[in-house]
Amino acid sequence: MTGRSSGASWDDFFFDCRLITRLWKRPLKRVLSGSWEPFVLSRRAPDPASGLKRMGLYLHVPFCRDLCPFCPYNRREYDEGLYGLFEQGVHDEIRLAERSLNGSRPEVTSLYIGGGTPTVDPAGLVRMVRHLAEAFGPAKEVCVELHPSAMDDACLAALKDAGVTMLSVGVESLQDRLLGLIGRSHDAAAAQRAVARAAAAGFDSVNADLMFALPTQTPEELDSDIRRLLAMGVDQLSTYPMFGFPYTDLGRSLSLDAIRRPNGRLIREMLSIIARRAGEAGLKRCAVWSFLKPSAKKFSSITRHHYLGFGPSAASMTGRQFRVNTFDVQEYSRAAREGRPSALAMTLDERLEMVYWLYWRVYEMKLPLAGFSELFGEDLDSRFGGLLRALCAAGMLTREDGGYRVPESAAYWVHRVQNEYSLNYIDRLWGTCRQEAWPEKVRL
Repeated sequence: MTGRSSGASWDDFFFDCRLITRLWKRPLKRVLSGSWEPFVLSRRAPDPASGLKRMGLYLHVPFCRDLCPFCPYNRREYDEGLYGLFEQGVHDEIRLAERSLNGSRPEVTSLYIGGGTPTVDPAGLVRMVRHLAEAFGPAKEVCVELHPSAMDDACLAALKDAGVTMLSVGVESLQDRLLGLIGRSHDAAAAQRAVARAAAAGFDSVNADLMFALPTQTPEELDSDIRRLLAMGVDQLSTYPMFGFPYTDLGRSLSLDAIRRPNGRLIREMLSIIARRAGEAGLKRCAVWSFLKPSAKKFSSITRHHYLGFGPSAASMTGRQFRVNTFDVQEYSRAAREGRPSALAMTLDERLEMVYWLYWRVYEMKLPLAGFSELFGEDLDSRFGGLLRALCAAGMLTREDGGYRVPESAAYWVHRVQNEYSLNYIDRLWGTCRQEAWPEKVRL
């Protein structure tokens, strides 16, 4: 077990015992979604986004120079020829999405670029970013994930010239032994130089990603990492436990089955260290695992409500439909050229779209009444008042002017509950899509 807190805690039993989870998982899903039936994604025509007033964009670049064994995301080793097919597919998909808007022009709130390693080919990335801006208009924020070994000064200058405003550096750890243990291709010194380079480049915001509860990691090592990163002046710190994927079917397919699940007691201890050090540095919690300087812009990858995704495995959410592209790069390129890159889709009714909104607002730890009303034309309390009052009574929410807030003390529990659903859903969906380019159906 990782660190020194090796004993299981009662919450591990509550969340890991199948008999216990059966008593609350399906009933909670029924309360939220209004149905006992599983969610089903199947082959169907994509829903156009022409009715949207605003939307985000997502671009997935599924290539890396070196493949980190712990990473569950769709990626493969970089190949110049295959990258060319991928890039052409993205350009084809951009043109397809532009036509589907039927002349409408939703406001583009953000463009998020993830991977993989998005800057594995900086020139190709810049071409795709510029095409997205030409097709849909410039995004207010353009956010890019960076690997410490793929972000030299020329790369950062090219990104800035293309309109990128925010960076996120995948530090993961500042301990060489832990970086080696999880298969990262850089050392701690390279990660520190990368953060310093990003901070000095003049972008609006720089986020540093840091993993914790790594195999054999001690609280003292984490404390050292946090203090060193905060001293470098990052605008935001996003921390993630190695908690989600190694022990799933997907994780076993990635040969991660030897990594043991970190226990709840250790995660709570480490999260307390992170929150305390972030608070001492003046950062405020802005999501379950993220902390932000009050004056800085928030870097976030997954909290846009409506968005269009581009690239293999990219998802799109139009409100009426959630869909995901095929994971296979060659199949994606061919299908994008033919106008059908989406592999699976699910129709959402209004209640399910509301649940989707709730899920991510809880993750952000703030549920604004005005935001719900603006999007759905209804009152949040009228739709979910009973559930919200119950969560307030349980200490998971507090009522405040303008809505509800998740208190600091509930952040860990929010993660554990959300993880029970998202881990299972991602395991089934991504696991199937990694094995089949065009699955007939996936039940979640």
